[in-house]
Order: sequence, then structure tokens, then C-alpha cells
Amino acid sequence: MSQTDKHNNQLPDNLPQLQNLIKRDPESYKDEFLQQYRHYQSTLQVFQLKPSSQNETLTKLVVFLAQVSSCYPEELANFPQELREMLQQHATTIQPAMRMHLCQALILLRNRGLMSPTSLLELFFQMFRCQDKVLRKTLYNYIVQDIKNVNQKHRNMKLNVTLQNFMFTMLRDSNATAAKMSLDVMIELYRRNIWKDAKTVNVIVTALFSKVTKILMGALQFFLGVDEDTADDESSSEDEGAKSQKDILLAHRVGKKTKKRQKTMDKALTALKKHKKKRKPAAFNFSAIHLINDPQDLSEKLFKVLEKSNERFEVKLCMMNLISRLVGIHKLFLFNFYPFIQRFLQPHQRDVTKILLFSAQSSHDLVPPDILQSVVRTIADNFITERNSSEVMAVGLNAVREICARCPLAMTEDLLRDFALYKSSKQKSVVMASRSLIHLYRDKHLELLHKKDRGKPTEAQKEVKPLQYGEIDAKMYLPGAEILKTKEQMAEAALEQDGWESASEEEDNDSDGSWVDVHHSSDEGEGQKLEAEAGITAMDEEDKVKRAEEITQSRILSQDDFQKIRIRQISKTMGADHRKEKRRAKVEEAPHESGEIIPLDDIEKIHKKRRHDYDSRLETVLEGRKDRPKYGVRDKRMDPHASTTNKEKSKKKNFTMLKHKFKKKHTKRSFSEKKEALKSSLLKKMKRRK
Repeated sequence: MSQTDKHNNQLPDNLPQLQNLIKRDPESYKDEFLQQYRHYQSTLQVFQLKPSSQNETLTKLVVFLAQVSSCYPEELANFPQELREMLQQHATTIQPAMRMHLCQALILLRNRGLMSPTSLLELFFQMFRCQDKVLRKTLYNYIVQDIKNVNQKHRNMKLNVTLQNFMFTMLRDSNATAAKMSLDVMIELYRRNIWKDAKTVNVIVTALFSKVTKILMGALQFFLGVDEDTADDESSSEDEGAKSQKDILLAHRVGKKTKKRQKTMDKALTALKKHKKKRKPAAFNFSAIHLINDPQDLSEKLFKVLEKSNERFEVKLCMMNLISRLVGIHKLFLFNFYPFIQRFLQPHQRDVTKILLFSAQSSHDLVPPDILQSVVRTIADNFITERNSSEVMAVGLNAVREICARCPLAMTEDLLRDFALYKSSKQKSVVMASRSLIHLYRDKHLELLHKKDRGKPTEAQKEVKPLQYGEIDAKMYLPGAEILKTKEQMAEAALEQDGWESASEEEDNDSDGSWVDVHHSSDEGEGQKLEAEAGITAMDEEDKVKRAEEITQSRILSQDDFQKIRIRQISKTMGADHRKEKRRAKVEEAPHESGEIIPLDDIEKIHKKRRHDYDSRLETVLEGRKDRPKYGVRDKRMDPHASTTNKEKSKKKNFTMLKHKFKKKHTKRSFSEKKEALKSSLLKKMKRRK
């Protein structure tokens, strides 16, 4: 037998070698391929009689045919559909290893364009029902990556709409694991900006009413912007089991200290620092809340679910958080929410600072003042009383400030003046919280404050107009634009600049190199300088408003113009004293701006006395040691100059001088020693009787 015949006889049993040869020359090995294909069909028929049995031959043939599918597309036209039907009918009964190989074969066929994405992805969504964690993880990653590849160059709207409709049905699936995985896929696609549209968001909204807690929490955390691991509800996080710095140092304390162990510990600490640097902070993206179709209806339905819910307290907190954000961002009317949340406003309540945060988030200027005044009154009665600690009072004042920043009419005049009296408290945290509330109403509603708390009158206070309920202060100009130059002034400045440049060139030619005194403009306040340049120092308020309207409507402002306007607005808040103007002009933040989301730190921020640094702390320690007795056992003798006992002297002696005495204690006494000891004890007893 020749080598060629021997080689051909071995091909039917050596599928990897046959696969390699077919990819090189498909036409020459077509007969061998057809032989294997017929073998596959017969094996498939046997397998369908008992799908739960392990069939390694069928697995190898499926992998082989998937690898050479691009070489014989006509012969294998029905092969992808056969695999799909096999998995669709027997997905839960097939052995896990074989099921994984069949899915990998389908993925290979899809990557080579031999299978439509719709049919394959719908099958994979249905296979989330399988009790196979590794398989679900694989399918999840592939679905996300495949949809990303399909929409990479342009949006495939037909595919997206089809899959979104299918996922809408999957979210209502009876299998909780399959529904949760489908939700995770949609959330991951939204976070990767692949499906970032209103339809995706509103499909996720339906998961908020699921009876499965994991699905409900997944949807709540998505809308709240919590960064979580969406791969699988059963999968552990990346950091689970990782050692902290404390664990590494404690492990090094025990055992022999060697250079190798020290080097290992240094490497572990370096790796831990790199891992912490790579960690990205939680990305809060609240655009999903803005894409909800009917936020009013959603908030009402969620509130009904919250009232009847028997879930854990953490789940209820998330639901309250989402409802408060919906109400605050969209300025909704949900009047029953405020009495509901007032029940939890107690200092001993668990996570009460978060509940205070929710009450502030749900406040806006369209809520009737009577409703929010009851919330403020509840906080005042339960938190801002002297029977509570300073931390509780400060937290209550901070919560009231955040509510009033969004709805100034929630505060009454009597209550505000009572809160202002806490500025003279002995506790610094209470003082700072009270002052922040006073500063807020200096900008919002000055008349509610007592005259002594209004501060020095400033130009900014004259522009503040207290708004009534539902009133809007819409201006036709940009406040502070009067500081800018008009078109005529800009033209004159340009002519003067040209004349100055020509004159400076002549002076350079005639100069003798002597020193010239220059007036530094930095010695003056920036605001005064800008007012003098614009020529508005002697103008009244009406002329300034007309000038601001003219400038705003006649030109496009640059970044330098906005910087000048900002300095002008800051100078208005400082009155006639411009000594601190330069320092305050560098402050980038506004005095108080109410954003859509309130940080929890704004409620929990408590001003305390700062800790000493090392030098000051060491100084106080040394001062405390003065005139203090020395550490150690005190001498019990009346006369400090008396001689010491033999026992005390033995403690200072060398051990070699005393070791023979310790040995003697462990040896047995002789007969004569026992006799002497007995005699002495009897004599002592006789003396005691006498």
C-alpha cells in the first residue's frame, strides 16, 4: 500500500487533518466532506431519539462542519437551521458540554455570515433559561458584542426594533433568570451608547413593576445611576476575594522576616495601588430619566407599588429615591408622597439622612407651599430642637436649606427667624448650618429675615425680587452685561489702539533707556476697573438695564466677556468694600446652585473642629506630662533612703549567680530538712497558743 492510499484511509478518523486539507483545497476533498456530512446526518437521527445522552461523535462532527462551512455553502445551506432547531427543542436536556459546543458552532456560522442575527440572538435569549452559569455568561457577552458590531458603522434600525420587541416579551418571561439576563443586556447596550434611545429606556421602565426583586432592583439601580456588575446576577464581582492593604500587612507580621517575603509584600501593595487607580468612579448618567415617556403616570404607579410593597427596606429606599428624582426633575405633582415620607423623618430612623435627601429632591417651586411647609415643620419638630445632639440639629438645618433652595416659599417668617437664632449656638456645626440658611435667604427672599440678619445692603440685593407661587422672573437681557463695551466704544478703542501702536514705535526709536513709572491695575479691584472702563459708574439702574439689553441683543459674547460678567456679578454681592474682591473673583462656584441631583454630603456635612497636625498634637502631649509622676511601680517604703531587701537585690543580679537556688527548689528535701521544718512549725503553734 502506498503512502497516499494509507493517508487517505486515515482521513475519515482524523477530522482536524481533514479540516486543514479542505480549507487548502476544497474541491479535491469534496468526497471526503460528503462522507462526513452523511455520517453527521445519520448520527443526528440517532441523537434525536435520546437527546439527553452524551454523543461525542456528533459534537466533533458539528465542530468540523462549522469550520469548513465557508468552503461548501450550498451543501451546508440547511446546517445552521438544523443546529438552531436542535437547541430550540432540546436546550434544557442536552449535556452542558455538548450544548456549549453547539452554541460555539452557531457563533462561528454567524461570524461567517451564514446565519441572520435575528434568528440567532432570539435563540440565545431563550437559552438564558438554561441552568448553566458559564453558558449564560458566554451568551451574554456574545449578544452585546454582536449587536455592537451590527450597529458600528450605521444604525440597523430594523434589527434593533425586532430585538427590542422580543426583549419586551422576555422581560415578562416566567423564568426569572432569563428575564434578568435580558434586562442586563439592555442596560449594558444603553451604557455603551449602542441602544441609547427612548424606546430602550421605556422597555426598561416595564421592569420596575416586576414581582421579582432582582429584576426590580436592576431597573431601579439603572435609573438611579448606580454602577453595578450586570453580567450575571449569580456571578461574583471582580474585587471579591481580593486582599486589602490591611490584610497584606497583617499577613506579613506573622512569620520570619526575609527579603523574599518583603519583596512579595511590596509587589502586592504596588499591584493593589494600581488596581485602585484603574477603578473608575461611578458614572452618573441621568439622561435615562429624561427619556421616560410619561413620568407623571410612572411616578403615580410606582408610589402605589411602594405603599403596598413588602420588600426589604433597602428596596423601598431605592423606590423612594427614584420617585423623588422623577418629581424633582420633571416637576411633577405627587402630593401624597410628602405625607408618606414624613412618617420616616425621625432621628432614630434607619438611613434618615437619605430620607431627608429624598424630601429635598422631590421639592420644586411648583409644589404648593402649604405641603412643603408641613415637611419643614416636621423636620423642625423632630430634628432642630435642643433636646437633640448638635449633629442631628445640623443635619436637620441642612435638609431645610436644600428644600428651601428649591422652593423658597416653603419657609415661613417666624420659623426662619427661629432658625436664625441658632447662629449664636455654642456648637459650631449648628452655627454653620444656621448661617448657610441665612445666606440662602439673603439671595432668595430678604424680607423674611430679621433686619440684623440681612447683612450690608448690596447692589445684588436690589435686583432680587421675591417670587410668588408660580411666578417666573424672565429677563430680556443677561444680568451683568452692562459692564461690556458697546459697538461704538469698541470702535473707538480700536482706533486708539492703532494710534498707540504707531506712537510707541516712534518712542522706541527716541528712547534713551531710562526707567518709566507704570501704574499697576492689579492694585485696584477688578470690578471697579471694569466699571470705570465701561463708564457706568454714574448710571442709574434703568440706564444700566437698557445698556445690558442693547449689548446682549446686538453682539455675540466671547469667553472673555462671560468672565467679565462673572466678575461684575460677584462685585455686586460685596457692596462698597472691594478689598476682598480680587480674592472672591477667583471663586469658580456660585454661592448656591440647586441642581437636579443633590449630593448626600450636602445633608450630612457637619462642621467640626479640625484635628491637630503632628506638631501641635505633640506639643499638647508634652504639656500634659509636666508635673506628672513617673511611670512604674511606686515604692511602698516610708523611708525612701532605707536599704532594699534580699528579694529586691536578687532582681538586679545576674542569672548565673541565682540559677543554683532555682535548681535547689525543684529537688526533694532531705529527712533532716523535713525534721527541722516540722520542729519550727510546732514551736510556732505553741507560741500562738500561749
